[in-house]
Amino acid sequence: MRIVDIKERTASIASPIRNAYIDFRGMTVSVAAVVTDVIRDGKPVVGYGFNSNGRYAQGCLLRERFLPRVREADPSTYVSGARDNLDPFRLRNILMANEKPGGHGERSVAVGVIDMAVWDAVAKIERKPLYRLLADRYNNGAAADRVFVYAAGGYYYPGKGTRELRDEMSRYLDAGYRVVKIKIGGAPLADDLRRIEEVLSLVGGGDRLAVDANGRFDLDAAVEYGEALGPYGLRWYEEPGDPLDYRLHADLAARYQGPIATGENLFSMQDTRNLLRHAGLRKDRDILQMDPVLSYGLVEYLRMLEVLGEMGWSRDRCIPHGGHQFALNIAAGLGLGGNESYPEVFAPFGGFADATPVEDGMIRLPEVPGVGFEAKSDLMDLIRSLFGP
Repeated sequence: MRIVDIKERTASIASPIRNAYIDFRGMTVSVAAVVTDVIRDGKPVVGYGFNSNGRYAQGCLLRERFLPRVREADPSTYVSGARDNLDPFRLRNILMANEKPGGHGERSVAVGVIDMAVWDAVAKIERKPLYRLLADRYNNGAAADRVFVYAAGGYYYPGKGTRELRDEMSRYLDAGYRVVKIKIGGAPLADDLRRIEEVLSLVGGGDRLAVDANGRFDLDAAVEYGEALGPYGLRWYEEPGDPLDYRLHADLAARYQGPIATGENLFSMQDTRNLLRHAGLRKDRDILQMDPVLSYGLVEYLRMLEVLGEMGWSRDRCIPHGGHQFALNIAAGLGLGGNESYPEVFAPFGGFADATPVEDGMIRLPEVPGVGFEAKSDLMDLIRSLFGP
C-alpha cells in the first residue's frame, strides 16, 4: 500500500469576533487530504486534516517542506507491515527529517494538519472509528461512551453587550451544554465582572462558568483578576498570562485557590514537561489544554500523555483545545476529561457529527470509520468544494 497523493488548501474562518489578544477577521486554516491506494466500499481511502483555530493556514510550510518529504518517501518507510496500514509514527519521522530540535513555531501546526489526515486514513483502513482504534491500541480497549463538552464563546464583538452575551449563553444551555466559557481581559475589569455576573445569573453557579484571558495579563493584572474572580468559584481561570511564563503561573497558583487552565499554546512534549515542572500547577484541580493538532499531532500528544503519567498526573485533567471531532475522538479513546466545543463560531471546522446532539453536557461519537468527518455535512461540503468529489 502507499500514499498516492497528498493535497492542501487554505480555507477562511474569518469572523468579527475578538478575544483579549487577537481578532479573527483574517483567520484561515489549512485543510489536507491524504489519498491512499487502499479501497474501501469501492473507493480509495482518503484521510482529511485541518488545524485548530487561532493559528493561521500553513500553506507555505506544507508546500515547501513537509508535503514533498511525504511524496518522495519510499512507501516501505511509512507502512507498518504488521498492520498493513500507514504508520503515523514513521510518517512523523519523515516529516521532521532535517528539522532542528526546539524552535517549534508554526511547523508544529503544519505537521499537525498532516497527522490528523493520516490518523483519519489509518482508522478508515481498519474500518473503525478513530476513538475505538485509539482505545484498542493505547487504552486497554476502554473507550468512553460519552464525553463531557463545554461551550466556548463569549467573545467580544462590536455592539455586543451583556444582554447579547446572556442570549448567547442561553442558546448554549438550550442546546444541551451545562458548562460555558467566556472571554475576559479585552475590557476593563469592572466591565468583565459585569459580564461574568450576568452569565452567572443565568447558569446558576460558578462551577458552570469558565473564563479565558488568552494570555493577556502580566503577573500584577493576573493576580488582580484572580482576587476578583476568587469569590465566584469559577470552573477555571484560563491562560492568565503568557503560556511560556511558568513563573507567572507558579506565583498566581500560590495566591489563586481556584482551578487554573493552560497549555493550548504549548507545542511539544518538552514544553509540557517544563510546564509541569515549573508552573506550580496542582494535580487535584488544574486543567491541561494542549491541542493535539497545534502540537505536531496525535503522535506528539501521546508523548505528552506519557510525561503526564510519569509525573503523577491523571489523563482526566486534560481537556484539549480545538473544539473539533479529532480532539473529541482522542478524548473518548484515551480517557481524557472532556473536550472543548464551539457551537457558534469557526464553522464548519468546529462542532461534531450531525446526529450526535449534546445531552446534559455530554456527547456521543458516531460509529463512523475514521475521525467521522463524513457524518458532519457542512464540513464535508466544504472539503468537497476544496478537493472535488
